[in-house]
Amino acid sequence: MPFDASLASWLLLSQISGLGNEGLRRLLQAFGSPEAVLQASVSSLSKHIKPTVAHAIADGIDESSLAAVSEWLDDPFNRILTIADAEYPQALLNTADPPLLLYVKGRLDLLNVPALAIVGSRNATAQGKRNAEAFAQSASDSGLCVVSGMAQGIDTAAHLGGLQGAGSSIAVVGTGLDKVYPASNRELAHRLAQSGTIISEFALGTPPLAANFPRRNRIISGLSLGCLVVEASVQSGSLITARMALEQGREVFAIPGSIHSPQSKGCHALIKQGAKLVESAWDILEELGQSAAVSPSLRETRPEHPLFVHLGFDPLDVESLAQRSGLTIAELSAILLQLELDGHIASLPGGLYQRIT
Repeated sequence: MPFDASLASWLLLSQISGLGNEGLRRLLQAFGSPEAVLQASVSSLSKHIKPTVAHAIADGIDESSLAAVSEWLDDPFNRILTIADAEYPQALLNTADPPLLLYVKGRLDLLNVPALAIVGSRNATAQGKRNAEAFAQSASDSGLCVVSGMAQGIDTAAHLGGLQGAGSSIAVVGTGLDKVYPASNRELAHRLAQSGTIISEFALGTPPLAANFPRRNRIISGLSLGCLVVEASVQSGSLITARMALEQGREVFAIPGSIHSPQSKGCHALIKQGAKLVESAWDILEELGQSAAVSPSLRETRPEHPLFVHLGFDPLDVESLAQRSGLTIAELSAILLQLELDGHIASLPGGLYQRIT
């Protein structure tokens, strides 16, 4: 699609090394529009930004990259929003550092519906992934859009749950939208592009640079009413998202776990610091004022199996379970297989089993 002069100016300025969001904001406040910035003199620009950056703008910007962007925009699922566009997400607009440009693939309408961020460990446990998907589906069924970062583990499970409900899901990525990272999520990216949304503030062609992923976290939290951390170690990037959510005035929720699991330590730290401990999606929906939209079926209690009296949420070996239950190994093996097929337990390395519902 052809560029209008305004969008081309936005894109050209976004390429200026050393300018950044803050520098461009200052120039827009001073000159009123990107077109006016490009026409300004070096002396005028230097009153607001470094002279070297002012010279880079005044010397002219290579427009060859616009051809690739124009070709990308030929796809009707692709858009570029500026902070001045009416479709720009209002929740994000009201944060301290909203991106001036957003590349969007998929449904624009999801950018302005109530949303819940769900984040957590890339190295998630089976129970953690199950929890993330279940919480996400319940939130989506209630009309909340599920926002996450399309990483492996908890993020992937959250998107899958969100896509199953009416609220669907938004992925905020740390690369250009012409790249899929991680590559293992290519099929998920395709589903999000068709039924959800993928967004990025990074230009097309941007590779998966480590510094970009913490930066995109402010968008994940900024789009959302609240942020749920499902599993996280104490060094997890998910805690960065939770901190940004607090700074943006969002609610923070955390799911507790085993005191023996490293993946629970981050959640427990958040709870100690004031995050709301949640045991079901209902806890979150009530806090966010979405509970009225939840169907009665989502409030039903989960089915209990008699073996759950002896098998809790901490991993346990078959021999110990046999001693507790009084069942033989053969009897237990048949029961455990059926419970695993039904999605109620997970088998772990070392012959251990763990309840996940």
